[in-house]
Formats: sequence, structure tokens, C-alpha cells
Amino acid sequence: MTREFSPVVYIMASRRNGTLYTGVTSNLFQRVAQHREGLLGGFTNQHGVKALVWFEQHASMESAIMREKRIRKWERAWKLKLIESTNPDWRDLAIDFGFEPLGATGFPPSRE
Repeated sequence: MTREFSPVVYIMASRRNGTLYTGVTSNLFQRVAQHREGLLGGFTNQHGVKALVWFEQHASMESAIMREKRIRKWERAWKLKLIESTNPDWRDLAIDFGFEPLGATGFPPSRE
């Protein structure tokens, strides 16, 4: 994935099988940085949701928003299968884009 701005649906996690957050953005790199730095506040900051574990690019923001809404309604088990279908080891995919590793486990210290 290049550093172009394109609509992306993404899932962040607090740890393997931990708290999940599904979102949509037109700038994945900026949004990941915001999550990691705790700039977004709210749910993701309270639960330490900082590791990018899944993402999917879309041709339009409309299609990305529709996909995000569908995924948010899914059962948790379906979301886990989606993540593990492309990221079975729950790697922090942000590292592939030049972000620093979060810690020895690849996730922030657990708050759960």
C-alpha cells in the first residue's frame, strides 16, 4: 500500500483476541498514528487499542463506510476469523508501514 489517500476499513486491537475497534478513514497512516498516540480519546484510548491487525482498501468512501457498518454488526467470532484469514499471527501491520513496534508482544501493555 502506498502513502496515497484512499478509503480504508480497518480493525485495531488491544492484544491478540483482545478489544477490537473497527473504523474507516481516508488516511490510514494518520489514523494509526492518532490511535497509537492516544489522540482520539474515548473507547480506543480507554482500552489501549493501538495495533493495526486488519485493513481493506476501497474505491470509494461510500463503499468503505458500508463495509465498516456491516463489520461492526458482525458477531465477534466473525471478526476474529476475518483478522486471522490474512493475519493469523495477529502482527501489528503498522510496523510494515514504518511505525515503531509497540512492545515485546507487539501490543501495548494490557489494561484488560
